[in-house]
This record gives sequence, structure tokens and C-alpha cells, in this order.
Amino acid sequence: MKDSIKRFLVFTLILSIVLTLSACGGKNEEQPEEEDLLARIKERGTITIATEGNWVPWTYHDENDELVGYDVELGKLIAEQLGVTADFQETDWDSILAGVDSGRFDIACNGVGYTEERAEKYSFSTPYAYTTSVLVVREDNTDIKELEDLKGRTTANSPSSTYAMMAEEQGATVTYVSTLNETITLLEQGRVDATINSQGSIQDYLNEHPDAKVKIVKLLAGETVVIPVRKAEDTESLVAAINAALETLRENGKLSELSVKYFGGDVTKSSN
Repeated sequence: MKDSIKRFLVFTLILSIVLTLSACGGKNEEQPEEEDLLARIKERGTITIATEGNWVPWTYHDENDELVGYDVELGKLIAEQLGVTADFQETDWDSILAGVDSGRFDIACNGVGYTEERAEKYSFSTPYAYTTSVLVVREDNTDIKELEDLKGRTTANSPSSTYAMMAEEQGATVTYVSTLNETITLLEQGRVDATINSQGSIQDYLNEHPDAKVKIVKLLAGETVVIPVRKAEDTESLVAAINAALETLRENGKLSELSVKYFGGDVTKSSN
């Protein structure tokens, strides 16, 4: 009787181990390890890139309504280095980073400046451009010459932009706009007192509109421009691949060529 009980217990134990191992094996087959973002991008053959499409010379529409610009060509070159096609999705500035964070966009190419606050939430590529910011007022304004003069004044800028943050830090009230054209219009009409913006963008606007009633009164510290990616373990290989692509474009001179084409000079090297 005792031998029968022992044999039964041994059989039950063995059966339990076999079933457990089978269950584990079945679980692995049903739930394979998830691919990272780079693998998914290569599998579908496209990388989704967020951009505004209305910020000359970074990303805008030409006379044929074709999406062009420094960031547009850069995005295409990066996609080429990854072996995929660039799929540009145009959206408002304040939707770009949120879209990257949610996974709606894989990356953004839109002159995004590096900040420590943003770095807490996003991973960034190595810098691919260094910009100079400028303080701009209406041509008849004689009161605003320095950033400190913005206290109690009004400025126009894209929401959540580093330029808007700079103005708010000086005590200015920011009127939010979507395009540089809106900014200049508000400034010329006297509805805002100033704007902080990219020197390249302002200079390009003045070249196209020599009669614009605005002027640059101060050169300011610029931004380190980077490509944002959602911060997560499954995006680390994508960041590394983008960095490798940027390094290739630096070495073969294409990054500098793009800069000269759209900015009239090389913004790919830091002046520091």
C-alpha cells in the first residue's frame, strides 16, 4: 500500500514538472520577444518623421507646394542610411514632441533645440546644427535693446518653443502663433512688442521681404539642434543608428552642403 502511494506521488510530481515545462514553452511561442523600434521601422520600410512644413528654411513648401527645407532633406538622407523611406507627417509645433512621445511619430526633424527639461522625457541624437537666436522688434521701436527689456512686454512665438520659454523667463507675456509670418504680422501691426527667433529664419524672411518693418536689435545665445526620439529601451538602437547616419553625413560632407544650401553658411559646427 505504501509503495503504491509513493509511486503515485512520484508520478504526480513528474507530471506536474512536465506540464509546467510545457506551459513555459507554450508561453514563449505565443508571446515572442517584441522587436525594438528600429526593427519595426525596417520591417515596414518607412520611418515616420514629424515636421511643421511652415518654418523657412528648415521645413516649408516651395512655389510648387513641395515640402522642402534643411530638415526635410536631412530626414530623407537619414532614412536612406537606415535603408527605408521617409514618411513626413506635417503638424503644429506643439504637437510634435507629444506625437513622438505617444509613438505617433518615430522621430522629428524640425529644428528641435536641446534642453535639460526635454532630455528628461526624450532621447536625442547627437547635434546636427547650432543656431544663433535674435531679438527682433518693429523698426520704430527704441525701447527694447536687451532681453531684460522684455519684462512686462509682449512677444509672439510658437507654444512650448525654447524661444517662448526665453521670453517668459524675462517676464514677457507670449502670444502663441503657428508660423513666422504670423509673428512678423503681429509685430508690424504693433500687437506684440518683440519676438525671439532663429537668426537664419529671420534673415531668410528679411531677404524675401526687404520692406518688412522689423529689425534685429540683439544677437543671443543659440540652440543645439537635435533629433528627438521617445525615451525607452526599445528606441536605443534607433538613436544609435541615427547617430551613425549623422556621422556618415558629416564625414562625406553632405551635412555641410545642406547647411550652405539653406542657410548660406555652415551651421553644423559649434562656434564654442
